[in-house]
Amino acid sequence: MPDDDWGLAPPPFNAEQSLLQLQRAMRDHKLSARGKGFELRGKTVVELELQGEAIAARLVRRLAATPEWDRFTVKSAADQRKLIDEVKRRLARWTDEE
Repeated sequence: MPDDDWGLAPPPFNAEQSLLQLQRAMRDHKLSARGKGFELRGKTVVELELQGEAIAARLVRRLAATPEWDRFTVKSAADQRKLIDEVKRRLARWTDEE
């Protein structure tokens, strides 16, 4: 079974297209765009920046006046899904804390 790849390769990662999809996903989650970042209630929670063939992302740990950042590097569609899932988890946690 380890040779069951059926001759299919995943499509090449397009960082520019992925950045657009991530920005759309952030707006879909009711985050406001401001520059290269996205805000929730006036506090920046996500920053996305294209860096060559990857996307550098910063995500706050918790909503605070002085945020602590977690860094992510998006180099594939799987990384993109993981980042979106993490944003969803944190947004849910922050709304539950209120």
